[in-house]
Amino acid sequence: MIRINLLPAKKVLKIPPVISYGVIATVILAIALLVSSLYLMNKVSQMNAEMNAKEKKLEDLKKAIEDVKNYEKDNEEVRAKTRIIEQLKKNQVVPLRLLDEVSEKLPKGVWLTLMTDKNGAINIEGYAHTNYDLVDYVQKLKESQYLTDVMLVESRQTAIDSFSVYKFKLTFRMKV
Repeated sequence: MIRINLLPAKKVLKIPPVISYGVIATVILAIALLVSSLYLMNKVSQMNAEMNAKEKKLEDLKKAIEDVKNYEKDNEEVRAKTRIIEQLKKNQVVPLRLLDEVSEKLPKGVWLTLMTDKNGAINIEGYAHTNYDLVDYVQKLKESQYLTDVMLVESRQTAIDSFSVYKFKLTFRMKV
């Protein structure tokens, strides 16, 4: 027996190869564009993160530079204050040493009435019982390691309450 199919044949849609190749190429191109877009977006975000980190580091370095400048300024102020304190200590010792030397060398027959300091030149006025006491005092001052240019400027015999005494003036300088 022979069979005959009278039903119409199903038509198979045939797509021309050019269109199928075009669709495949478009899909591949879309995938490639999507991948490259994701890659570039990732790269941009990494660069932005790196730039933000470097900006933060730059700000930190600016703060560190400012701290160093402030430290140097404070350090210079401390040095200046230290120099002033050292100068004050040095100047404090001079009057103390002066009074110590003048009073230590003072013999029993001599007393002082006035001591002045004018630009480093010290002037002393006083009285002595005898001229020997006065000469002894001047010699002791000359032997001092802290005093220089010791000079007896004036010595006069005078009377105080019917006692004969020698009024004197002398000058010298302090070694600093």
